[in-house]
Amino acid sequence: MLVKTKAIVISALKFQEKSLIVKCFTLSHGLKSYFVRDAFSSRKSNQKIAYFQPLTILEIEAVHKNKGTLENFKEIKIDSPFHSIHSDIYKSTIVMFISEMLHHSIHEEEKNEQLFTFLETALHWLDNHDEIANFHLILLLEITKYLGFYPDISDIDMPFFEMNEGVFTPFHAISSLTEHESNLFKKLIDLKFDTNQKTFHVIERQIVLRILIDYYSFHLDGFKKPKSLDVLKEVFS
Repeated sequence: MLVKTKAIVISALKFQEKSLIVKCFTLSHGLKSYFVRDAFSSRKSNQKIAYFQPLTILEIEAVHKNKGTLENFKEIKIDSPFHSIHSDIYKSTIVMFISEMLHHSIHEEEKNEQLFTFLETALHWLDNHDEIANFHLILLLEITKYLGFYPDISDIDMPFFEMNEGVFTPFHAISSLTEHESNLFKKLIDLKFDTNQKTFHVIERQIVLRILIDYYSFHLDGFKKPKSLDVLKEVFS
C-alpha cells in the first residue's frame, strides 16, 4: 500500500557500502524500518543522506508491504527544517541521545499519534530556544506518559519514590530512591520546558538522568543504556 505520512528519523544504519537501513517513527503506522539503496550516491537526489540525521522530521511517501520486512521510500522531503539543532553542539548531542533512547524504547508497529505530536512539538521548541540544559530530562519523563509508565503522583508528598511500581511511598524499599533522589525527582516532575534551566546543578542533573535511565530499565523489557550517555555527560559537565 502507498502511504503518505510524517516521520521522525530514529536511527540510520549503514548497510554495505552505499545503502542505509533507516528506522522511523511514523505518524500513521508507528515504528517502521526502510531500506535506502545507494543513499550515498549523488544520483539518488530524492533520498539524500542528510535527510536521515537523528530526529529529522520528514514528510514521506512510502510503499508499506507490512510483512515484517524492510519497507521502501518513494519520495522524501524535510517537513520543517531545523535552524539550530544540527549545528549547535549541545542540541545535536541531546538529539543524538534522545534518538538512541527512543530506539531502545519504542518497539511496536502501532501508531501513537499523541507521542508523535508531542515529539514534533518538543523538537521545534528545542530548535527555537537556547536555555536547554534540562530539556532531555523533561522530555524523557514526559515520554513515559505515552509509553504507559508515568509516575503516579497522587502521593507525591511521601518521602520515597519506588521505581518498580512508579509510586511515592512512606517507606524505603530495595527499589526505592533515597529521600534526596526522590526530592530531585519531584523537582523534575514540576518542570516544564520554559522553567528556569538553572533548577538543577550539574551533579544534580546527572543524578536525575541516571534515575530516568534506571526508571526506563525497570519498565521496558530489553532496554539498553545509550552509548551516547557519556558524550552527553561530557558536553553538559
